[in-house]
Amino acid sequence: MSTTPPEGPFLYDDEPEPLHTAPPRNRNGLLLGIMLATIVVGVAMVLLMPVVKGTPGERADAAVTVFYASLGDGDLDTATQMLCTSERDRLGERDPAEDYVLGRDPEITGSGEVEVDGDRLRTVTVRWDDDSTSTITIRAEDGPRICGID
Repeated sequence: MSTTPPEGPFLYDDEPEPLHTAPPRNRNGLLLGIMLATIVVGVAMVLLMPVVKGTPGERADAAVTVFYASLGDGDLDTATQMLCTSERDRLGERDPAEDYVLGRDPEITGSGEVEVDGDRLRTVTVRWDDDSTSTITIRAEDGPRICGID
């Protein structure tokens, strides 16, 4: 292999031109814009999450509504899945309705928040057909889970 350039008649008399003749362009603004847009979208998603999923109070109310609706329909699988792990372990094979149904026509009348052993828990007040009330405790455990009744 020789290192001397080829000689002879060429199709074009000019030598090959360099492919990139312009000076390189600075793309720092584009990269910063993409990173800034990513951060803005991430922050917006976090701020809009309560709008999409609902506030913690709305989610707790919905969990209690689904729990009592499933008990009323006889759907024990769904009702059991709505319980937190410790409550499922406590109940074992028993029907959750034995502990949680204290009357007919449960109506959610309010919700709140309490702190127990450093954990923030939601409470949902349920009124029964005889005007008695009970308080359902909700723990965030892969979604709102029912963890007790008072």
